[in-house]
Amino acid sequence: MTVIALWIEYDGGAYVGWQRQANGISVQQWVEEALARITGESLTIYSSGRTDAGVHARGMVAHFRTGNLLPMTAYLHGVNRFLPRDIAVSAVRQVAERFHARYSARGKWYRYSLHLSPVRSPLHERYSWHLRKPLDIDLMRESAQQFIGEHDFAAFRAAGCNAKTTIRRIDSIALFADGDLLHIDIRGSGFLRHMVRMMVGTLVQIGGGKRVGDDILRLLAQGSTEETRLTAPAHGLCLMEVKYPAALLGGQDADVKKILTKQGESASFFDL
Repeated sequence: MTVIALWIEYDGGAYVGWQRQANGISVQQWVEEALARITGESLTIYSSGRTDAGVHARGMVAHFRTGNLLPMTAYLHGVNRFLPRDIAVSAVRQVAERFHARYSARGKWYRYSLHLSPVRSPLHERYSWHLRKPLDIDLMRESAQQFIGEHDFAAFRAAGCNAKTTIRRIDSIALFADGDLLHIDIRGSGFLRHMVRMMVGTLVQIGGGKRVGDDILRLLAQGSTEETRLTAPAHGLCLMEVKYPAALLGGQDADVKKILTKQGESASFFDL
């Protein structure tokens, strides 16, 4: 059997999330149905994670196994012919037989976008959380460093999260401005359900004066979800990239970077 990995970009606004669900259309459903039209097979794709309803992705990774290998262009351009305009396969690669989009992942990069302006913007509305009042960004940036390292993030997960362990490692958090937008880039080993959105909500409360700067350490130590926390809206969140060992992607580091990164962008997240 051949294992094919897909890198998928989508606007999650119209979907119930990545995973197939009975209550609406998911991104997974669209991709599987498009693949079926190209391959003639009923294929199940396995993703690197499950984005919630409204969450976007630039670099969702999924894989499937097939005994009927087609040219890579069929899985790219052919599948895209049958996808709606808010979903697209951006890259395709034959990968190692032991590759698994979820279990082989070594890290993820999420970006949350805030629109800081007294006036709303129709162009930013779909992809950022609009906040009218100013925030103390320097304090947010300083406080965010408390998340760095390996911690028990039990206090930063949603009800219904069934992860076997709540221990996660955060490698870096960067806050940077782009005009009226404030992007919060979070890189780590993996994330619990709503974890990034709760982290962002806590930082917004700190920046808005509703929490003190060392509340993050207190919440991490508390390890409980009993205290009410602000969860940032889903539409400001985007899965940017998923990190894998180059050997599983079937090529040398330089080759992988060339294929899997956008032109002109840094490939440093793929470095191991």
